[in-house]
Amino acid sequence: MRRLLWSSLLLLPLVVTPAHAQVAGNPIEISGQAGIFSPDARSRAKTGYATGFSLGYRLRPWLVTEAYGVFAPSEADTTGEPTLNFSSIGLDLRFNLRPGESKVVPYVLTGLGYARSNGGGVEPEMRERGAPSIGAGALFNLMGKPRWYVRAQVRDIFFREINAPEFSQHFGAMVGIHYVYGGKMKDIDLDGVRDWLDECPATPIGALVDAHGCPLDADADSVWDGIDKCPDTPRGAKVDKTGCPKDADGDGVFDGIDKCDSTAAGVSVDATGCPNDDDGDKVANGVDQCPNTPVACQVDEKGCPKDSDGDGVCDGMDQCADTGPGLKVDDKGCPTELIERETEMLDTGMMRFREIQFETDKADLLPASYPTLDMVGTILVKWPELKIEIGGHTDDRGATKDNQKLSTQRAQSVQKYLLDKYPTLNKSQFTAKGYGESKPIVPNRDDTARSINRRVEFVVLNKDVLKKEIERRRTTPK
Repeated sequence: MRRLLWSSLLLLPLVVTPAHAQVAGNPIEISGQAGIFSPDARSRAKTGYATGFSLGYRLRPWLVTEAYGVFAPSEADTTGEPTLNFSSIGLDLRFNLRPGESKVVPYVLTGLGYARSNGGGVEPEMRERGAPSIGAGALFNLMGKPRWYVRAQVRDIFFREINAPEFSQHFGAMVGIHYVYGGKMKDIDLDGVRDWLDECPATPIGALVDAHGCPLDADADSVWDGIDKCPDTPRGAKVDKTGCPKDADGDGVFDGIDKCDSTAAGVSVDATGCPNDDDGDKVANGVDQCPNTPVACQVDEKGCPKDSDGDGVCDGMDQCADTGPGLKVDDKGCPTELIERETEMLDTGMMRFREIQFETDKADLLPASYPTLDMVGTILVKWPELKIEIGGHTDDRGATKDNQKLSTQRAQSVQKYLLDKYPTLNKSQFTAKGYGESKPIVPNRDDTARSINRRVEFVVLNKDVLKKEIERRRTTPK
């Protein structure tokens, strides 16, 4: 018993050997063995060689029923050393400590048998009776052949000699060839490559594999061929569990390739998933309702040019952004008359307007005057250092005193309009003064002449500022 215990301990490391499945199911297992047989000292027989066989049927991966036989010829340890042979046959239950289809299968066994010991020169020379046994061993796969193993085993046979009060223990250690017949090659992942050869035994069902049982992935998206519903996914694209590319922003460029992965719906994009913007207005093609906007124009959220003053020249290009409605402008957005009037101011030191109109005998501005006043405001905003006198003039109809008062009030109305409409203008720049009928341009002999004399004049009081600007423009290269 002690020898069997030590032998079992030597076999324990086999329990932790990695398993590689081979033949599964219910095969027949056949083996032939040879080795050493050491009889109990009480049998007075010498240690010698032994042969054996087994024929089993695998009921479960962990259980085999097995018929066995052992024959151990020897000599008696007595005078003359007569022949003393021992043999035993029986039926075992073999308990595999790892499934029987594994590459290495450690096991223990126990069984009942019938043993015979004959010879030895002691009467009676034939002793036959039941002989239980226990044992342990292991199967080692042979050279990668799934049906062939090397079988190493120790067995302790209990046999009671004639007139002996207790059992003797006959110990045998044998090695042999073990063959598995029938059954089926195990393929745990059902990929068509048996587990013994399968280097990837956990392949998902449905995946296509190579000769080694490892999954194929032609488009390298980590979803195996056979499971991949989109097998031609571009390299670098992120995919879902079915292998189809993701496109979070729906722009037709897949996540992982898309460098602008938050593109708004409807936007036209390039090959990297970033919005196209042909006119460079920062409103992407597809959303841009005005795709041919000039480069310098400011645009709204639809990509269409803004035109705050409604003069037909977009903000950003408009150099006169506060042009009043109705004024004709040049390609820079500045009223053509504005340029002429500014030139007039530089040349003469004043600007004269008959277009500024009031209600009859009142200082209330008529709406028709607003475009002209807006033009004046646009010019004066550019000249914050000028001191301006706003002069009101009437014709000769009515009392002189009344005309004086009315012209002053009209000059004040003009000043108020400009300061209200153009807050950057400083009140200290302006002086409002009425001249009444005292400074006619032409004699008041008829209605036409009188309409000429009814006017508003903007007179520069510090003309030295104008002279400096005139000199600067004259010396500035064009």
